[in-house]
Amino acid sequence: MTSKADTTQAPPDAADFRATMGCFPTGVTLLTCGRDDDLTVMTLNSLTSVSLDPLLVLVSVKADGRMRPRIRAHGGYAVNVLGTAQRDLARRFCLPDRPEGAPAARLLGAVTGISGHAVVPSAAAWLECALHREFEAGDHALLVGRGLAGSGAAPGGRPLVFHHGGYTALPDTRGTGA
Repeated sequence: MTSKADTTQAPPDAADFRATMGCFPTGVTLLTCGRDDDLTVMTLNSLTSVSLDPLLVLVSVKADGRMRPRIRAHGGYAVNVLGTAQRDLARRFCLPDRPEGAPAARLLGAVTGISGHAVVPSAAAWLECALHREFEAGDHALLVGRGLAGSGAAPGGRPLVFHHGGYTALPDTRGTGA
């Protein structure tokens, strides 16, 4: 019989929780709402596929942040999955003073999708969503979106990954059977 690993019986504090969750690698996306002069963008790594029928995804944003009321007002959002070459965009749009409006649209090379939200054609993939449901979750809000339009991964594109507090990439496993 093996012994129990070192564990604590007390609930983790915020720093411990953040370190624990940092062990779970996630993809990196840009969440966009609006377009042109009315564009708001933020870096996001909380994207989850929820359902195939109907097509639903979930994103998590700060409950009292600037993105949530914008998504409510616009009735939806777009999620742009970043590739390894877009690390600088991920860094730029996670800052409190990140660009908005037309300067953000130019920086992203954004185009307007069918739902009226900016999409990033150079992203590894993107999905436009109509707001389907909203749930309170502590200091965040879970926003479930119904997929309206999207574009799958470009051939040879590799997603940007966030792990242990930094950006990284998956190894290239093409042709290895992995």
